[in-house]
Amino acid sequence: MCAARGARAARAVETPRDTGTGGTDDMADEPDTPGPGPAAAITTSHPLAPYDRRVLLVAGGVFALLMALSTRYGFHMDELYFLDCARHLQASYVDQPVLAPLLARVSLELFGVSEAGLRLWPALAAAGTVVVGGLTAREFGGTRRTQLVAAIATAAMPVLLGGAHLANTTSYEVLAWAAIALVVVRIGRTGDTRWWLAAGALAGIGAEFNHLAGIFGVVLVAAVLLGPARRTVADRWLLAGTALAVLLVLPDLWWQADHDWAMFEMTRALNEKNGGPGHIPTWIVGQIATTGFATAILWFAGLRFLWRSGRPLWQCLVAAYAVLFVLFAVTTGAQIYYLGGLYVCLLAAGAVGLDGWLHARRDRLRDLMIATAASTALLAVIVLPVLPPGAAAWTYGVSTNTGETLGWPRLVGTVHQVWDGLPPEQRAHAVIYTADYGEAGALNELGRGTGLPHAVSAHNTDWWWGPGDPAATTVLAVAPGPEHAPDYAARLRRYFRHVTVAAGLTNPYGMHNVEQGGHVYVCTGPRRPWAKTWPQLRHYG
Repeated sequence: MCAARGARAARAVETPRDTGTGGTDDMADEPDTPGPGPAAAITTSHPLAPYDRRVLLVAGGVFALLMALSTRYGFHMDELYFLDCARHLQASYVDQPVLAPLLARVSLELFGVSEAGLRLWPALAAAGTVVVGGLTAREFGGTRRTQLVAAIATAAMPVLLGGAHLANTTSYEVLAWAAIALVVVRIGRTGDTRWWLAAGALAGIGAEFNHLAGIFGVVLVAAVLLGPARRTVADRWLLAGTALAVLLVLPDLWWQADHDWAMFEMTRALNEKNGGPGHIPTWIVGQIATTGFATAILWFAGLRFLWRSGRPLWQCLVAAYAVLFVLFAVTTGAQIYYLGGLYVCLLAAGAVGLDGWLHARRDRLRDLMIATAASTALLAVIVLPVLPPGAAAWTYGVSTNTGETLGWPRLVGTVHQVWDGLPPEQRAHAVIYTADYGEAGALNELGRGTGLPHAVSAHNTDWWWGPGDPAATTVLAVAPGPEHAPDYAARLRRYFRHVTVAAGLTNPYGMHNVEQGGHVYVCTGPRRPWAKTWPQLRHYG
């Protein structure tokens, strides 16, 4: 008798119920849900609440903000590199798969070399992430007011705002992780394992934007197979979803195999720079800054909510978070944003788990929203180009993103002046060589059509595109400041008999970024032919 009732209850939980009514338009007037006990706020025995359309307003606000700021300052060094990659479309690259450069190519075709055109895609990804945050709260059984809280908390994440202001891979990675977690939450609620196909597709597409999405997928599948969830959700659909993800990343794997598995060498170089015990405190504190200080209470509560839910698949999300937290803390602790996408799910879970507590007294939700607004405003000054460029120099010590968008036109102008100063017969056998991909991207994109030749670099994927004129006898070398390229002149003298400083690099805003204090060198008298020197110059990181 008891067993029969238990079976009926289990079937009721695992049957999808996506229609029906529930919730009201007013956050303050909805009936309280239970407090944050085990599975307290899960309402799968009742129809899910309607999707709160106010979430779309929050997403639209994020998109509008990002687009309004998209043309302030200038291109980031990564964006200039991605534009260079977009003009060399291939199956993959040393430091990222193909989809972000592919979107950059679409931007070039539609808008030309345009900050707003390039940054349209990450702004759309950020808006989509906010929508996913609301949907995730709904899958957890959240009422409309809870969906709105989850959406606001997601929209306030500095990793979302700062990452989506720039057209690198961060915004797409955050969206991919959040969407994968949403599908996993749905499988855990409904028991419908056919959704593993969607999870596999998202993991594969996400990994074609950023390899970290693939790492998340691998750790999540391992948590399923090694834990109690294996008995209920590890079936042929999980196998099919995994196979689909692998199929989608085959072009990337093929390119990496054909290029000496460059991504592993680059990852090792990054880990040497950003990992190790000394960066673990940075990683731990950084997780609170990544989501915003005020909303930390939500994702802490979200971990508790998932672990005490009694649903093995939801508990796999906690296990995946724990494994990745430790892995990234040890290997790449200075890159504090690597877990950013998973916090969307945790914030939604926390909003549902704390719903009853937040609404037991009106001032609790009000105070949380005020603190969130204040925290977001403070951190937005650091991660977004809100301040006048001349007043933003102090932010570089906290976040380098905005600082690396300043000074590129002046760099191009300086190099152009040195280039024009070379005698015509010397220019005929000269190449412009840069120490990093950002400098090469700036010269190739911002200097396009000005008479400058195509610049080459030995940094990451640029090295694979070759040395330019293999018989060059003069190399005009561009290098960043001494903190980032120490003793660069001495390094150049290994390959050239004569190395002369032709100009210094500065920016007009006093921003002590990578290029500040750098130099332009004129190098002549090559010790070996330029084509034979080229293999020795390759560096990743």
